[in-house]
Amino acid sequence: MKKNPIHVLALALMLSGGVSSVAFAQQPQQQQQTQKQQDPVIQNIIKMATENSQLEKLGHELMDGIGPRLVGTPQMQQAGDWAVNKYKSWGIEARNQNYGEWRGWERGVTHIDMVHPRLKTLEGMQLAWSPATPSKGVTAEVITMPEFADSVAFQRWLPSVKGKMVMVSMNQASGRPEYNWKEFATPESFDKMKKMRDEQTAAWSKRIAATGKNARTLPVALENAGAAGIVMSNWSQGFGVNKIFSAYTKKIPTVDLALEDYGMLYRLAENGSKPRIKVVAESKHAKKPVPTFNTIAEIKGSEKPDEYVILSAHFDSWDGGTGATDNGTGTILMMEVMRILKQVYPNPKRTILVGHWGSEEQGLNGSRAFVEDNPEIVKKTQAVFNQDNGTGRVANISGQGFLNAYDYMGRWLSAVPRDITKDIQTSYPGFPGGGGSDHASFIPHDIPAFMLSSLSWSYGNYTWHTNRDTYDKIVFDDVRSNVILTAILAYMASEEPELVSRERSVLPLNPRTGEKMSWPEPRPATRKGGLD
Repeated sequence: MKKNPIHVLALALMLSGGVSSVAFAQQPQQQQQTQKQQDPVIQNIIKMATENSQLEKLGHELMDGIGPRLVGTPQMQQAGDWAVNKYKSWGIEARNQNYGEWRGWERGVTHIDMVHPRLKTLEGMQLAWSPATPSKGVTAEVITMPEFADSVAFQRWLPSVKGKMVMVSMNQASGRPEYNWKEFATPESFDKMKKMRDEQTAAWSKRIAATGKNARTLPVALENAGAAGIVMSNWSQGFGVNKIFSAYTKKIPTVDLALEDYGMLYRLAENGSKPRIKVVAESKHAKKPVPTFNTIAEIKGSEKPDEYVILSAHFDSWDGGTGATDNGTGTILMMEVMRILKQVYPNPKRTILVGHWGSEEQGLNGSRAFVEDNPEIVKKTQAVFNQDNGTGRVANISGQGFLNAYDYMGRWLSAVPRDITKDIQTSYPGFPGGGGSDHASFIPHDIPAFMLSSLSWSYGNYTWHTNRDTYDKIVFDDVRSNVILTAILAYMASEEPELVSRERSVLPLNPRTGEKMSWPEPRPATRKGGLD
């Protein structure tokens, strides 16, 4: 998912204070909540979630056992099959529902060593979809890119990259994150470092722009000029963390190195030591595209089986780590909710459907495909509850622009224990989400779809798309809290007498452009991906 989970503008905050209280006007909130929590279904949800949690087991099997779930990889297929079998063992109908195909690829061993001017094994890995090296690897000198007056100068320099490993990322002035400087540095030293970093970043952007290329096209130009490989370091502004995304090369390897090793190589190259590295990358490319799919599970409704409450979490991940907080936690949360509801609420009024979406990271493709392929489900969906952005307790819920969301969301939330809801900020009606996570696939179709946005836990720097997004970063107590919240919301939405209002709020002027804000339009899913 994208890093920023929710944007709440001033208007939404203003509206939330006066409107949300209406939901509880009929009786004192405390009395209402006490009555709701005497509901045996709610009591059993809380009891099951706290006394018989399966979260740790699910997290271990998914993150440690299967690992990352990059679209097009055998691990994604393995994860889908695992989830289907798990649901069936709980007595829940489940299936993998294909919607397209993607470039097939599997990560293998990456081993990177500096072999001159001394020997050192380096911390790094190939990027997703990177080409493999020959079995014995590739050994070459590492060079940096000079400053170019313009793209003509860059073109004159290009032949010199033949047979070389080319460094394409800025060498960071400091490997210490800004918060570490703020804690220990003198004000003068911090200001000096900040100024140096800002100036260096601006200069590097200018250097890249002068080539006439960008982050996507520069590696391709170097590959076409005969480079032996691309070396980069996408630092995530924290100790030991890098963002691991995709390679743009088709024939030569692209590897990402930890800031510390990248900086060492960069300095050696800049000072004339002509460092050499050996890269062994054993990735495998499938001979033909592989199916892409969503994993769907359902508990059939007893009274209104053709109406739906949808639980939503994307299943895929980038593969620098094991996709624990993006979005393993959302995945095991929804699985645990379904497991509990099957036991304590086996005959819901409406069908409760969970969607574990594929290829969210490449543009919400799985959920967009589901919306396109299942219009009969979408038009009769009561609500969608989506969780994505990390391991923390849910802290923000927006009305997503639906005018009357304060009414039904207020009533549903009133059934949740106060120790869970007391720190949740709500904004009604809020603004419709146009992207960022899978709830945005439903909103253009006027389906109330809510992002259950969680506390940060340093998500942006330390786990979002990084090499450190692993099982040990999961805060299971917070995920358990989210299980109770989500299960009760699903139960309340299922029991609601009628389908709730879809009425849109009147959106204000965009403060940046002065133009009236518009409701998001549907966007098509990519059904053939990674093939160009």
